[in-house]
Amino acid sequence: MARQIKTDICVIGAGSGGLSVAAGASQMGADTVLLEKHKMGGDCLNFGCVPSKALLAAGHAAEGIRSAHRFGVDAGDPKVDAKRVFQHVHGAIAAIEPNDSVERFTGLGVNVIEEAGRFVDSRTVEAGDTQITARRFVIATGSSPFVPSIPGLDGVPYYTNETVFYAEDLPEHLIVIGGGPIGIELAQAHRHLGCKVTVLELFSVMPKDDPELVAVVRKQLDTDGIAIREGVKIGRVESAEGGLAVVLEGDSGEERVVGSHLLVATGRRANVDGLNLDAAGIAYSPKGIDVDARLRTTNKKVFAIGDVAGGLQFTHVAGYHAGIVIKNALFRLPAKADHSAVPWVTYTSPELAQVGLTEAEANERHGADIRVLRWPFHENDRAQAEGQTEGLVKAVTTKKGVILGCGIAGPQAGELIQPWVLALSQKIKIGGLATMIAPYPTLGEVSKRAAGSFYTPSLFSEKTRKIVRFLAKFG
Repeated sequence: MARQIKTDICVIGAGSGGLSVAAGASQMGADTVLLEKHKMGGDCLNFGCVPSKALLAAGHAAEGIRSAHRFGVDAGDPKVDAKRVFQHVHGAIAAIEPNDSVERFTGLGVNVIEEAGRFVDSRTVEAGDTQITARRFVIATGSSPFVPSIPGLDGVPYYTNETVFYAEDLPEHLIVIGGGPIGIELAQAHRHLGCKVTVLELFSVMPKDDPELVAVVRKQLDTDGIAIREGVKIGRVESAEGGLAVVLEGDSGEERVVGSHLLVATGRRANVDGLNLDAAGIAYSPKGIDVDARLRTTNKKVFAIGDVAGGLQFTHVAGYHAGIVIKNALFRLPAKADHSAVPWVTYTSPELAQVGLTEAEANERHGADIRVLRWPFHENDRAQAEGQTEGLVKAVTTKKGVILGCGIAGPQAGELIQPWVLALSQKIKIGGLATMIAPYPTLGEVSKRAAGSFYTPSLFSEKTRKIVRFLAKFG
């Protein structure tokens, strides 16, 4: 007979969002059950954010050695030890694992059950030999790699983000199908570690970002020697001597791109399979679970957060969603999710960061009532001192100085975007950033200078000069 548990809140999925809900709810006095069928920490810790940034760090370190001659330091070509590179990647995961472990959450008072959860009815979830009835449920099952139906793909070995960090060696020639942030990050990481890399993209790389900023990253990828093929149609994948071949179809016939290894990075799909959502009256689609502004599903006792909710697929969004759910589920406050100031970063070198509207989106929504502000890194003294002068800050405002969005392509863009996130979320106008005192010399001055350029046309206008000349007459 199944073991019966009655609880205040049951969380399905122990990724970033689920762990945040479980920890918060338990520490605030709610009886909490947490279900996880695979690995605590979810995709971000085990297969995503943490290992990818660790691999990128190794690649950037290798590239730093190659380019040290720019500073008068001759180091030569680095020797890359693949085994130790992956030890670094796995070490980063291991260092963070205790924070997400069963032991830690049990210590916080959470009842952790290491089983998959599936709904039996609108108020009950089954996990192994246990049935859980809860006042509120939170679905936080995340997403998985989407693998397209390419003829022949099932006949060759290939990586996804769930397997590439657990390879035994670095590839000689990595072919990446998909030019989104995941594909581009891993392409550059492998190239910097000494691999030959080809990226195949049906449309254009990094299509959700501002093209002007993407061009900065694209220029560096070209300099790195990454072969980027955009607008290609993949006909099939087949085995080849020493590896595999991706066959491209075009007007002039077929072309074979031969490599040693293949990485499929063509997007993500929401993890809804096996949840038996129909039994709970929860509407969903291949894109994810339908939620309202309060992150409630069509079953108002059930919330969905993070990737499975079908919106922006970022770890920080899942963490933000957790706070919204706790306000709703525990305190009965009608908190609503606001995604207007959600930033995202592609951690290439240079990085690309964005928050709010791009120029094209602002044009579409506001028409002529916008101003575009730019400031290049080559006009920044710290960037000159460190030899990192490629890139720019690009902000979009209304003509009255209301900030609509900002994008940055350049060194440490993920750090530099944060004042713009604060300004956008707290409705600080452009003058707030323009009058901020920035320490010298810092890369952060690029944001202050971009904001200050909003006032340049009026500050140095003929009208201002007339006022100055008039006042000078009075001594």
